[in-house]
Amino acid sequence: MAGAVVGQLVVSLGAALAKETAIFGGALLGKEAAALRGLFGKIRDSKVELESMQAYLQEAERFKDTDKTTAIFVGEVRGFAFQIEDVVDEFTYKLEECKHGGFAGKMKKRLKHIKTWHRLAAKLQEIKAQLKDAKRRKQDYAVTGRFASSARSINQGQALHFTRDEDLVGIEENRDRLIRWLTIGGCSGHGLAQSSSKVTSVWGMPGVGKTTLVAHVYNTVKVDFDAAAWVTVSESYRIKDLLKKIAAQFGITVDVADIEMRDLAESIHNYLQGKKFMVLDDVWAARVWSEIRNVFPTSNCTGRFVITSRKHEVSLLATRESAIHLEPLQPHHSWVLFCKGAFWNDNVNECPLELQELAGKFITKCQGLPIAIACIGRLLSCKSPTSAEWEDVYRGLDSQLAKDVIPDAHMILKVSLEDLPYDLKNCFLHCALSPEDYVLKRRKTMRLWIAAGFIREKDESKTLEEVAEGYLAELVNRSLLQVVERNYAGRLKYCRMHDVIRLLALNKAKEECFGKVYNGSATGAFSVDGARRISVHGGNLEQLSRSGTTHLRALYVFGRYIEVDLLKPILTSSKLLTMLDLQGTCIKMLPSEVFNMFNLRYLGLRATGMESLPEAVVRLQNLEVLDASKSKLTYLPNSVVKLKKLRYLYAWSVVTSEEFEIGNLSGVKVPNGIQQLAGLQALQSVKAAPEFLREVSALTELRTFGVCNVRSEQSADLSNAITRMSHLVHLEIVAAAENEVLQFEGLYLPPTLSSFGLAGQLEKTSIPQLFSSWSHLNSLTRLHLAFSNIDEQTFSFLHMLRGLRFLEVMKAFEGKRLEFCAGSFPKLRFLHIWGAAQLNQVRIEESALKILAELWFTDCPELKFLPDGIEHLSALEKLILKDTSEVLIKKLQQKRDSDECSKDAMKISHIRNVTVALSHNGFEERIR
Repeated sequence: MAGAVVGQLVVSLGAALAKETAIFGGALLGKEAAALRGLFGKIRDSKVELESMQAYLQEAERFKDTDKTTAIFVGEVRGFAFQIEDVVDEFTYKLEECKHGGFAGKMKKRLKHIKTWHRLAAKLQEIKAQLKDAKRRKQDYAVTGRFASSARSINQGQALHFTRDEDLVGIEENRDRLIRWLTIGGCSGHGLAQSSSKVTSVWGMPGVGKTTLVAHVYNTVKVDFDAAAWVTVSESYRIKDLLKKIAAQFGITVDVADIEMRDLAESIHNYLQGKKFMVLDDVWAARVWSEIRNVFPTSNCTGRFVITSRKHEVSLLATRESAIHLEPLQPHHSWVLFCKGAFWNDNVNECPLELQELAGKFITKCQGLPIAIACIGRLLSCKSPTSAEWEDVYRGLDSQLAKDVIPDAHMILKVSLEDLPYDLKNCFLHCALSPEDYVLKRRKTMRLWIAAGFIREKDESKTLEEVAEGYLAELVNRSLLQVVERNYAGRLKYCRMHDVIRLLALNKAKEECFGKVYNGSATGAFSVDGARRISVHGGNLEQLSRSGTTHLRALYVFGRYIEVDLLKPILTSSKLLTMLDLQGTCIKMLPSEVFNMFNLRYLGLRATGMESLPEAVVRLQNLEVLDASKSKLTYLPNSVVKLKKLRYLYAWSVVTSEEFEIGNLSGVKVPNGIQQLAGLQALQSVKAAPEFLREVSALTELRTFGVCNVRSEQSADLSNAITRMSHLVHLEIVAAAENEVLQFEGLYLPPTLSSFGLAGQLEKTSIPQLFSSWSHLNSLTRLHLAFSNIDEQTFSFLHMLRGLRFLEVMKAFEGKRLEFCAGSFPKLRFLHIWGAAQLNQVRIEESALKILAELWFTDCPELKFLPDGIEHLSALEKLILKDTSEVLIKKLQQKRDSDECSKDAMKISHIRNVTVALSHNGFEERIR
């Protein structure tokens, strides 16, 4: 992880050096210029040194656990990197400090800072000398003959261990599937009648039991093959070494010392001709298969290949429908496995009654991860079966003892971390700082990573946001994060980290000084102890406020209630803070100390009680994210338009109400001059005003834009502004009132638009023209229309939106009959019709809505019949009928076998979830 620290620091040094031109382009005093020139020279030297060191550290991380000299050196490098970061951040802080105050005050600070520049340059020179000494010691005391490969073999050997059949739990179904795929045909008991080769894959998160399952199947079926091999493929493999392993496993005699790779491949190919053979791999990259598959013959033989991997992309190598995604164990299987480990010397493997509650806590902590359950079971089997002993072990699970309690799981995670590039390691450890079972939201997680400096532009074709989303997808692909929910378009929406993975990652984060969790305990001592990030999971800040936080870069608060007076000393001593997230806290006003943190890039005030922001926010000139959504802000200070580095600005609130009303969404009033924030990517949600609508057209980089309180006469200005936003992805427009008629005849929506919400009446005669103008929106996947005045004819114009996956029509449809013609909405997954007061008939032609998964009708009192053609919706999984006609709901409720009831029951017999509800009497029932 020292490589991750150094990698990010190199980026920070580059950013610091980028200031050189601007500084020397202005008027400088003679001594000031000389001091700054010397400091920039030292920063440049440090950057060159660290860039050269990055490649070494990447490799050194792999074997520092088996080479103490290397481990000491890597730790020293990390310490030096932190010291350099302190110098650079102080430099940035002091530069910004000079910009505030009157002319005399600024000059006084500049003169004072000449000494600071000399001091910081001297500090960098001192660090350089210390690093030179550390490198000399490393060379003097290094033990030769110790290579990364030896450590690598030790690490991977940990994962492959002998497992008794009686210890296998919860794998029966996957075992049978895998055996069937490998032996399909019928020969030698199982047999292989087919002559074609087949690739199967088993993938899942670290420690989920991939090796255990496949090893068991391998030993079961290998007797049915003429030749069988088990080959482990490291992520730093070489093709020639891999072929040598394969030859050795098959027992092929070759002169492995001198043989050419082509001859080696040919030997394997010839040996397997005419044979039934099987090869199993632990694969880290999909390219491995493309590089070696031609070695294996495909004619006159039958090959079976099983690939195990932690990566989803590797699993895609499998022959169609021959991949197994191994999930954590179900609670019952977890209990059985735990008891087999903890009470292995008991004939019945039963947990005593007095220990069952504690056993349940251990199992809950493991969340179905077999390796963790087995490790903890083995540990407890060596303890006295008493509550006191078991309580001691349980308390140790959340402490620094995790490495000793579950060492096998630690080793497995270590291997996964070694495979991560440094920027991805930072992103992964950042996720671990969230509370246990915390659901990570895609968009917020991406913003945090960007503001923290973990994300760099790879090339001009991708934005930082696109790179960040790719990183999130990669962590899911590597099974280090679990998908909780995908959105209507199949895009990742929420994810989480498995508790055992998180526990191990937190220990790594603490070990590497990346970050620590403070649980808010009022008892016991807490020390920041060099950690650069603190995540507060409790409201009591007393211990933290006394612990000294001078090197802190990020503070994340997850508790609801915090004492501002205890927060102040933390902020005072953390002037170099770059990230402050107070989301969900009850804080109403920010302490003045916040506005002295000139390096602050992220200020999270979402869902707080924040009522106003002072003009002093202008001092936060490095601020990139200001998130005050769902707070109580009604306006933004005038100085906010001077925050030139802002990328995301969120400030809106929702009034909780059962009824959907336009007034429930409240935006903020922004000052004049918003056009100065030219780099804004997101602006949501703002109250429309004449001056604002003229200025916002200059924000051509916007990807997300939300505007409310729009009046009819402002329609043209808003249309002109949106037309210039050529990168827009998310757009939301809310009228000033439900009867406000918005006139958007000239509105041109950019083809990049993916999500569009429009709440307000539309001029009836112009709706056909407006909807027709959307025909080029091939990227539009979500559409929300409210109060739009749509009837039967105008609704039909929406059918051209063939890419839609989510359609919500709320108090917008005024017709009596709703028709979906053949072929309409071919990609729609979710359809919600709400508040259609006159709707009494719905007709769905065959081949319409082919993949619709959810259909909702809410507050449609005249709807007395099921949609005609609903039986054609073969993909429909959920039907919700809420506050439709009571006649329809009671008819579907009937238990007796009336003809009419039977006919309706047949129509919806294929739908797994059918729920009916009536709000006025609190009735709700799932009838299927």
